[in-house]
Amino acid sequence: MTTYNEITSLIGTKVTMKVDRPLGAKHPKWNYVYPINYGFIPGIKAPDGEDLDAYLLGVDQPVHEYTATCIAIAHREDDDDDKLILADKDYADEEIMQAIHFQEKYFKTKIMRQSYTLS
Repeated sequence: MTTYNEITSLIGTKVTMKVDRPLGAKHPKWNYVYPINYGFIPGIKAPDGEDLDAYLLGVDQPVHEYTATCIAIAHREDDDDDKLILADKDYADEEIMQAIHFQEKYFKTKIMRQSYTLS
């Protein structure tokens, strides 16, 4: 299982994600449609024991796999399911939160751009 420090070490690196919920897909359990591509990083386990999730910003069509730079981490303070933010350009924290609000509105999420430790 990957630690928070290992996850944050991905910031600034190129990462390839598998997209299992492409832009426009309906969530299988909840009643919303994905406004951005959403998926996971194969082989990297998040602290919750599942593959590390990732949001892909700035790609306006559904994709099945994509390589982009990890520009930040969406850190959930009330859950152990952090998510990478991947993009081909940088976005302000407010732009990131606006793009991922559809799902992160249910959590206390902060955008992290460097290593951090949990207190």
